[in-house]
Amino acid sequence: MKYHREQLFGRWYNTDTDDKGIQTSEYAELAADGSFEITFLTFDDKGEVCDKVIELGDWGLVGDIHFTITKSELIAQELYPADLANSENYHAYRVLQLDNKVFEYQHIETREVYKLRRVADTVGHC
Repeated sequence: MKYHREQLFGRWYNTDTDDKGIQTSEYAELAADGSFEITFLTFDDKGEVCDKVIELGDWGLVGDIHFTITKSELIAQELYPADLANSENYHAYRVLQLDNKVFEYQHIETREVYKLRRVADTVGHC
C-alpha cells in the first residue's frame, strides 16, 4: 500500500506498560521539512518521570516504508551529536496502518510493532 508523507505531519503519542509494570511514553513530532523530535519518557512505580531522552533527526516515507535517522539527543538539557557511523541511529519500518488517528508500523529488522495515536491540535477534538 502507498501512503503519503503529509499523512504523518503533526504530533503522535503512545504510552505502554511492559511485563514488569514499567510505563513508558513516546511523543513524536514529524515536521513537513523532514525533521523529527521524539521524546521518550520512563516512569517509576509512583508515576514520576525517572528517565527522559529527546531524539532529533530526519524522517521520511517512501511507499509503505517509514525511516528515521537520529542526528542528536537531548539528555538533561545537554545536546549530544549522534554518531552517524553507528547503525543504531538508522531505522526502517513497514507501515501497517496510517490514517488520521492511528500510525502503526513494524521495525524491518526486529519485527517489533509500534502504534501511535495522533495528538489533536484542537482542544475538545479527538
